[in-house]
Amino acid sequence: MSDLDLINELKKLAGEGNVLCDEPMSKHTTFRAGGNAKYYVTVSDVKALKDVISHLQSKDIPFFLTGRGSNLLVSDKGYDGVILHPGSGYEDMSFSGNEVTTGAGASLISLAAAAADRGLSGLEFASGIPGSVGGAVFMNAGAYGGEIRDCLKIAEIFFYDGKLETYTPEELQLSYRHSCLKERPGCVLKAVFELNEDDPVIIRGRMEELRKKRLEKQPLEYPSAGSTFKRPEGFFAGKLISDAGLSGEHVGDAYVSEKHCGFIVNKGNASATDIHQLMVRVQSRVKECTGVTLEPEVIMLGEF
Repeated sequence: MSDLDLINELKKLAGEGNVLCDEPMSKHTTFRAGGNAKYYVTVSDVKALKDVISHLQSKDIPFFLTGRGSNLLVSDKGYDGVILHPGSGYEDMSFSGNEVTTGAGASLISLAAAAADRGLSGLEFASGIPGSVGGAVFMNAGAYGGEIRDCLKIAEIFFYDGKLETYTPEELQLSYRHSCLKERPGCVLKAVFELNEDDPVIIRGRMEELRKKRLEKQPLEYPSAGSTFKRPEGFFAGKLISDAGLSGEHVGDAYVSEKHCGFIVNKGNASATDIHQLMVRVQSRVKECTGVTLEPEVIMLGEF
């Protein structure tokens, strides 16, 4: 299939204005680094998503679905395939009693704020996580003692084998930064959260306390992907990195944050290669000093 034929087919399935070519992924990731996606396609509804994925699979064309790019590092060489991004049709939220139903593209921060306004508690931990609902369910996102599985009731999943199913947290096998979607490829379409009634003022107070903790302890002034490495069982990644003498270590403009060694940040014009090389250096030094293997929390896409 020629490039022109693919572009025309994608425009037919996703909409004329929803297909971009050679799109810089630095515009779509919180690291603000990385090369171009050969095709960047915004899908506005479930039908478009299904149709595009079905077509790409039939032609054996690689694709990757991304939300807000808060946990993604794309190679400087780019991605020789199709990046799919849920459009505004996936951002709707609706409240009923103590439950909220939301599309996969909705912002976690916006969801937590909307819940707080309605006196619904349980998502305070997510009030500073700059990702989407879909990505959060996919990796069971968490912070400050809270996780998505604590308040998720059900999620609607479109599996890439064509099946549409509704899963509970148990069926999703949610655990630390993991779901069954890593083994059985698919994507979240929408999620229903079951929350607890509380005083909006008290909820906002808890969110403000977490905001202050983040400002005090995290390098929010620089682009990053949050925690770069998963927490090894029995350890804290940031402390292991600090104890290995890596605070302030850098490759180009990619730095191990002095404020929180669990973060690798972009202090200027770091390339994806800079960030990746620093990640490898950190893993090597920590392994050498402690015997502990750090596993990336960041998803790396493309050739490194």
